[in-house]
Formats: sequence, C-alpha cells, structure tokens
Amino acid sequence: MTAVPERAAARRDATAEAEYEAHLRGICFKNGPPRLVGVELEWLVHDLRDPAAPVARDRLDAAFVAVRALPLRSALTLEPGGQLELSSRPADSLTACVETTSADLSLVREALARHGLRLAGHGHDPWRPPRRFLTDHRYTAMERYFDRLGTAGRSMMCCTASVQVCLDAGYAEPGPLGAGRRWRMAHLLGAVLTAAFANSPLRLGAPTGYRSTRQALWSALDPGRTQAPPDGPDPRSAWAGYVLDAPVMFIRPPDGGPFHVPDRLTFRDWVRGGADRRPTAEDLGHHLTTLFPPVRPRGHLELRMIDAQPGEDGWIVPLAVTTALFDDQQAAETAYRTVKPLAETAGDVPAPRSRLWSNAARSGLADPELRSAATHCFALALEALPRLGASPAIVAAVAEFTDRYVARGRCPADDLLTGPTGKERP
Repeated sequence: MTAVPERAAARRDATAEAEYEAHLRGICFKNGPPRLVGVELEWLVHDLRDPAAPVARDRLDAAFVAVRALPLRSALTLEPGGQLELSSRPADSLTACVETTSADLSLVREALARHGLRLAGHGHDPWRPPRRFLTDHRYTAMERYFDRLGTAGRSMMCCTASVQVCLDAGYAEPGPLGAGRRWRMAHLLGAVLTAAFANSPLRLGAPTGYRSTRQALWSALDPGRTQAPPDGPDPRSAWAGYVLDAPVMFIRPPDGGPFHVPDRLTFRDWVRGGADRRPTAEDLGHHLTTLFPPVRPRGHLELRMIDAQPGEDGWIVPLAVTTALFDDQQAAETAYRTVKPLAETAGDVPAPRSRLWSNAARSGLADPELRSAATHCFALALEALPRLGASPAIVAAVAEFTDRYVARGRCPADDLLTGPTGKERP
C-alpha cells in the first residue's frame, strides 16, 4: 500500500534535484565579454603599537561601530576572528576599482587609528592564536563543524586574511579564453599567484615551513568544500555536481534557534530526504556561502588563493596582475599557454591538494617551475596594463614588485623569514 506514495516522493525528489542542478548551472558563469572588475580585501586588525598584543573585545566593538558609520562605497563585513573585509563595487576599469577602494581604505584606517588600531596585511596572523569574535549561530555552527576535522578550521576562521580578485566569467566569449578556458586558466594561474604573493610564513611567532600557511590550512580542511571541482569539458555541470555533493555545514531551524550541524549529509542527500525537512532555495543559497574552493563561480569568478599583502597599497599588485592576465586578450592568450604545462605537475588531483599547489604554498617562487611561470606572467601583465588604461602608479607598483620579488625568486613571506636583503634573520 505504500509503494505508490514512495514512488511519488522519489519522483518529487528527483524533480527537485534536477531543478537545483539547473539553477546552479544557470547562475555560476555569466555569459558575455569580460567588462567588470572588483576586489574583496580581508585585513587583520592589530594594536597600533604592539601588533602581537591581543585586542580587547570592547576596543574592537567601539572601533567597528565607528567604521560602520563611515560613508564607504565598498561593502563592509566582519569575519569571525575580528578581521575586517571591504568588498568593492564592480568597476568598469582597474583604475576606477583601485581609486574607489583606496579612498575607502583611507577612511577606515583613520577611524581605526583613533582607537589605537590598524589594518595589518598578513595571510595568517603571525603572532596571535585563534579567537572567535562573532558569536552568531552561523559561526558557532561553522566552528563545531570544523572542530570535527581538526584544528585548521579555527585558524582559518579567525587568523587568515586574503586578497580576492573578482572578474567577469566571460564564459561564452569567443577566443582563447572563452567556453570555460578562462575557468581552467584560473586554477593553473592560481598556483602561480599563490606562490608569488605568499605572505604567511609564521604562526604564533614561529616559522611553519610554508610561505603561505594560509593556503596550507585551506588544503588541510574538508576537501568536499575547499578543493576545486573535477576538471572536464563542461565546468557548469562540474560545479553543479560539486555543490550538490558537498557536505552540508548546518541546517537552520524554523524557530531561529541554534543551527543543527549534520554528520556526513550532502546537499543531494538532503534533497532526497536525508533530514527532518526538505531544503529550500534559501538553504541552497546559504550552502553556497559555505563552499571555499580556490576559484568560486558566483556569476563572476572569485579568485580566493592570494594572501593579504603587506603595506597600505600592496593589494593593488595582485589585483592589477590578475586583471591584466585575464582581461587583456593578447596577455590572456600567452598567459594561458604559459601556465598550461603546469597541469602536468598538478596531475589529476584537484587544487589546492595537488603537488603544484603544495609546492606553491611551501616554497613560493623558490620553486623553479613556478618562478619561471611567474616571470613570464608578470612581464605579460606589465605589457598589458597600459593597454587596459591602468594608471602610471599601478604600473609602477607592479614593476617594483616584479623587481623586488619575482625577478629574485622571492615572495613577501621571504621578507618575514630572512628580511628584504635575503639574509637570514638572527
């Protein structure tokens, strides 16, 4: 007597699964020529005089109240460990993105300084242990989830910061980077960017053995949500399958109470009746925000593998280099040919767990293969930036970084390990 209702439920679940997959395929890659650029900047917040000192919660609260009141054009959010994130609006040009974001950062720095605080550009906090600042249900559930897997999750949540470059997907654009090749290049070039901009060699004041400890932490986390989807002829389908097969981090109750953290439940399982209630479109939206691959398609491409950079304007260089290599057609063609051989080192293991990405996190540009690729790519970027209308200041910043680091097989992490002269610190 129950066969008919069971078959009806199975058909309903199959229909819902197909609808979710079609929805994901439709929103992950925006068609059309690349036009817009954006950047998301995460910063650690340190004491102005003693960056290794813990900052009391009441000081952070007061400072963040002041920052929220600023007339910013960028979106402002706080990360679990008290990191501050500025997300620019999509801009029509690289120079416009840099100018508006720099203006917002100046306001933020002035407000923080009045509270004795400053923004610090490190991929991982060099001195302070993880301490969760946000206590809402989302981050409480996230911490519980990651605690099941080890200690890397708390450090990732509370001690890391990045430069995330956002570029149009250009999925159906004809030419060398159309029809998904832009997506594939992002995962190969991503290892080069990880190596060139590695800036997190310390943890609790001691070297970790990695130039990018931040990237090493991501590689150690739950592979179902942090590694790249499998490569294939159809990135849309690969991404949709990846999302549905990724573990569900939390389920929000209807009463607004603490989130439930399921055990080994994928979103596909959930659609098929694996929890007390079926998921909604809103649940899928929340699920998407808990997936952290090195390149995340959100209509545009969000490149997430770059450590936060030192100095007030260090973030401009990875933004400029990445934009030039993707959005200038001449540079894009040559850059794709430059990084394509790196696929042999990566093998069949998805980023960031492949040998290629491991080499980038551990060695930076001391790795000969990555240094060679970076040398070619930075030269291409320098040639392309004037064609994109980049300001002379942006071109000069990229040239200075190239001379200081890339040409010498170094990255910002090496300054923390050996000093800018290359001599080992005493």
